[in-house]
Amino acid sequence: MQAVLLWKDMAQVADKMDPAVFQYVGERQTESFEALEHFDLLAFDWYDVRKGGKSEKVLVYLDQEDLFFFCRDEAAAQYVRGAVQELNAGGVTDNQQLLYRFFAGLFKGDMAYLEKLEAKINEGEGIILEGRAKDDAPRRIAAWRRELLRLKRYYEQLNAIFDEMGDNDNGLLREDILGRMTVLGRRTDRYLQKVCSLQELVAQLREAYQSQLAIQQNDLMRVFTIVTVLFLPLTLITGWFGMNFVNMPELQSEWGYPAIIAASVLLVAGLLWFFRHKKWL
Repeated sequence: MQAVLLWKDMAQVADKMDPAVFQYVGERQTESFEALEHFDLLAFDWYDVRKGGKSEKVLVYLDQEDLFFFCRDEAAAQYVRGAVQELNAGGVTDNQQLLYRFFAGLFKGDMAYLEKLEAKINEGEGIILEGRAKDDAPRRIAAWRRELLRLKRYYEQLNAIFDEMGDNDNGLLREDILGRMTVLGRRTDRYLQKVCSLQELVAQLREAYQSQLAIQQNDLMRVFTIVTVLFLPLTLITGWFGMNFVNMPELQSEWGYPAIIAASVLLVAGLLWFFRHKKWL
């Protein structure tokens, strides 16, 4: 028997399942994979890679005669029902074969999605390194980090399931299914490695963006420093010649003020030439 039910409707097929299932789920919750004496339990947080959104728990029960899927919410249940109906379109598929094909279908289009995500991250890196980053760059970097973290958790739990299924402690799975699950495990491992490499790329991207911000702040501080250096001697000159003494040069000579103005202009011009010569401007 095959069925897809909501988690709360698990009691509808209680007569088909080992009573230990309810005790296990109620007391110990669910791990990624458990091979008990007469049945296997597989639990994972289903995450629609292509549509995003939140993750929902899916529990799979498998014994010699039955295959049941229990979903936390209706969205996950609709996805699983659609997948099972599609796989059984040509006739009812063997339970173990259906389970393998269901997991294989989970990865449909995942590599294309990861490559598309990688292209977006590389494009963002080019924009930041060229100094063309916009104000929303931190938000996009944070969004990429959250997405990659969800993907990493998703593939890690699936990878753990396939690894533990390979042990087949209760001898429930056939040899041909074990071989195919091993292939899925290797595929999941490749996806996981891809996600980890993208996480490193995003971390480097974040560091590059922070470096760009530091450079911009340094440029701003350099401008303030240059302005301060330009006006400091002028302030000193005006302070000297603004004092109320009788014998001040500007009072004794008609060229006093023009000379001070000329000296100030020459001083500013000299400082500007010095800054350009040192490539500070």
